Amino acid sequence: MTAVSALHPRDVLLGAQAAQVGLPVCDHYCGVLPRMLKSLQLQRDLMAEFGACVMDVTLDCEDGAPAGQEMAHAQSIAELLLAQKPAGVGARVGVRLHALDHDSASGKPGHFKVDVQAIVGQAAAQLAFVMLPKVERRADVDVACKLIDEAAGHKRMPIHVLIESPAAVAQVHDIAAHPRVQSLSFGLMDFVSAHGGAIPASAMSAVGQFEHPLVLRAKLEIASAAHAHGKVPSHCVVTEFKDREALSQAASQANQRLGYTRMWSIHPDQVRVIVAALSPQQDEVALAVQVVEAALAAHWAPVSVENQLHDRASYRYFWQLLERAHATGVALPESVQPFFR
Repeated sequence: MTAVSALHPRDVLLGAQAAQVGLPVCDHYCGVLPRMLKSLQLQRDLMAEFGACVMDVTLDCEDGAPAGQEMAHAQSIAELLLAQKPAGVGARVGVRLHALDHDSASGKPGHFKVDVQAIVGQAAAQLAFVMLPKVERRADVDVACKLIDEAAGHKRMPIHVLIESPAAVAQVHDIAAHPRVQSLSFGLMDFVSAHGGAIPASAMSAVGQFEHPLVLRAKLEIASAAHAHGKVPSHCVVTEFKDREALSQAASQANQRLGYTRMWSIHPDQVRVIVAALSPQQDEVALAVQVVEAALAAHWAPVSVENQLHDRASYRYFWQLLERAHATGVALPESVQPFFR
């Protein structure tokens, strides 16, 4: 390969798109203290192994807090965040808050405000993002951001949102366009239950969620909205957490058929399966390197590789594939490694 070009491929091929954020392909959720500690250790171990942060750890208030102990749970998460030693450059921890709510008749703050005050107010510096569940409309993000910003001070926290109802799906492009939103996730279980029995329970399974038309339509709408606005679409859970084959097939379908570049994990055993399924394969990487090398040698003019024409449109695709490979710890040849240093 010729010497590395003075112009980085991202600048040549992506332009304004170069500012779009890339997130780890796995978003791992945990809501009980021992599992939080294990998950943070797993993140450290995988960073050492892959040379990249391939999983986010999201500490969970919504499903992790025992009923009646929401305030204590939020405080324990804040204490955990403040006590954690740095996991390494690029380590990322987020938090899922309770759903946006309003003050009760008693005037006491609801669980969302308690979470914000306890966690964001004390440990904003340790957080990579905040996940907002049950988002129904763009205005919900505005309200949440106001409260989060007041607690976080100078830090502008990236916002991830959960789309969990047919009403939210109807508003998903407007939500995705919000400048603070970084990623959109699909909440499968709540979406199915929001239909009042009109969608069968089988649609929540690893296989059934790709077969029911309403569920499939929602996934496509979310992925389309995310890509239209430069955000990251994050696929829902597979609850059969011991069935690795089912998980691998679901992750591959979500990625290859529906355009999802990130997926939720709810058990440590799922993390490696998701990372493998959402990582480019070696033959794809080899072709991408070949095309990018030819493009560099031609100063980004059109070229023929294996009797197929390539120009900047395909160069963009193959460069982004190499970026995904690097982000998921796939070994890259020395010829392109300088672009990632």
